Amino acid sequence: MPLLERESHDSSLYRLRHSLSHVMAQAVMKLRPGTQLGFGPPVRDGFYYDFVLPEPITDADLPAIEAEMRRIIGEGQPFVREDLPAGEGIRRASSTGQTFKAEYSQDLVEKQGHQSLSFYSNGTFSDLCEGPHVANTKDLPAKAFKLHSISGAYWRGDEHNPMMTRIYGYAFETPAELEAHLKAVELAKDRDHRKLGAQLGIYVIREEVGKGLPLWLPNGAAIRGELEKLAHEMEFKAGYVRVATPHITKGGLFETSGHIPLYLDGMFPPMKLVEDKQEGEEPTAYYLKPMNCPHHHMIFDSQPRSYRDLPLRLAEYGTVYRYERAGQLQGLTRVRGMAMNDAHIYVSAEQLKDEFKSVMELHKRYYDLFGFKDYYLRLSLWDPDDPKKASKYVDDPENWAHTEKIVQEALEEMGLYYTLQKGEAAFYGPKVDFQFESVIGREFTCSTNQLDFAVPPRFKLHYTDRDGTLKTPYCIHRAPLGTHERFIAFLLEHYGGAFPAWLAPVQVRVIPISDKFLDYARKVRDLLRDTLIRAEVDESAESTNKKIRAGATAKIPILLVAGAREQEQGTVTVRRYGIEQQRSMDLAAFHEMVSAEIRNRRHVTAW
Repeated sequence: MPLLERESHDSSLYRLRHSLSHVMAQAVMKLRPGTQLGFGPPVRDGFYYDFVLPEPITDADLPAIEAEMRRIIGEGQPFVREDLPAGEGIRRASSTGQTFKAEYSQDLVEKQGHQSLSFYSNGTFSDLCEGPHVANTKDLPAKAFKLHSISGAYWRGDEHNPMMTRIYGYAFETPAELEAHLKAVELAKDRDHRKLGAQLGIYVIREEVGKGLPLWLPNGAAIRGELEKLAHEMEFKAGYVRVATPHITKGGLFETSGHIPLYLDGMFPPMKLVEDKQEGEEPTAYYLKPMNCPHHHMIFDSQPRSYRDLPLRLAEYGTVYRYERAGQLQGLTRVRGMAMNDAHIYVSAEQLKDEFKSVMELHKRYYDLFGFKDYYLRLSLWDPDDPKKASKYVDDPENWAHTEKIVQEALEEMGLYYTLQKGEAAFYGPKVDFQFESVIGREFTCSTNQLDFAVPPRFKLHYTDRDGTLKTPYCIHRAPLGTHERFIAFLLEHYGGAFPAWLAPVQVRVIPISDKFLDYARKVRDLLRDTLIRAEVDESAESTNKKIRAGATAKIPILLVAGAREQEQGTVTVRRYGIEQQRSMDLAAFHEMVSAEIRNRRHVTAW
């Protein structure tokens, strides 16, 4: 399975980018005296730094900051590390007048237990920092970085904290690499799913409906339908059975599952139903479900289960609702209502590792079908040293150790590369996230495979084992296609809106060269639609060339031109998106070809 190249903290590129973030902070502080510093880490294509500025800054100010950065680089300032005992480090951070750094230094010592603090200085600039950095600013490429955007970010990612100004920069080792990246960024803007979604009529988000609640237009609904069909077929072959559950439920179910005590911030407020109220009690609270798992647990518990029933694989494209903050909503990639390719698999201890492997193989089959290559696996573990662990995880160190070992063994036995991420586990167990980078450089979690040891016991789920004893199953939560919303956003960017025929909203458009051939064009359309091919006729009064251009703009995979010759011979002239050569084909032969292509979900890039 492919692994995206990641820069380690000791790599030359990491040091370069980290050092440039400090140089930018130094430049900003000179140009904007009184600036307060946040954090300034390297990122995948460069760096950023967060500031609270004495006055607003705009894109027009970025060239002046770049010029000051180049002046600093030219001075040849050495980067000097200094390690101080905890108390002295706190005093150093507090003495600078940098309130956020002072707060963080105290947090490192008092909450995270650091015995010392490190500082890096270059020229007049000093920063609380672990490093590493280059030896001297002259080691930085003055012509291989560029500041490119400004955004807002809360201090330490918490909306209750002050809003900061984040300045982003690209950085590479050579000017040629920077130039190539800038060209790629410009090309990628045309693939932003928000732009393509509007151009191709995929979805809209209306204020009258609500933020983060997309409305799927006919073209988007067609893609959703194809993804669900794919999931139905692949899951049926893999032994899944389908279920359906309601969108709301009583709060008690989420109390039992642990969502209310551990996930409440991500849930919509409850609805109080007075008519369900019992005498002397509070009205019953109902919640929009943020997860499907508690409902599936109820289905498992709806009848006695035996070891012969396991693994029991319950699947549902279930709609869930999560209260994402308004500032975090982004097109289809971050929404409040989403349809998830969900399933919960109930297994015995003996079946756990093999079933986890089977799920990983299912993920891979999906991604091979779509032609995905740029992704890697992230194994998320609990962090027993996290001071907030009581509010983040189930407290069961023995089961954490056991399940994390099983997941790691499964990945290693399959020869899969992965990175470790402490503190990012689900509250009920470890998980493997599939991390994707889209063609426009956004990285996000596309799908997940999670092992749950904690919730089945809470629901008192049991099966009768071979020896007649009652045992509690483990549960695997998996969603290879993620949610419709995020997955379709990724597909839009991955294909640039030019979907393969099997997935395209309109698979075939028939173009009559004049109204005299409308009847023949409709006959062709009807033949295709009789076999469930999404075909339509362009009946506009535009010229043939304009109709062809309109089909190309709409990125329709197959255009059929019909005129006198085609009508007389019972043929069609076939034009494929992205392929210059066109071909004349017998209508029956074309029908057979396109039917097989769609049925086998092939991605045709050449005749």
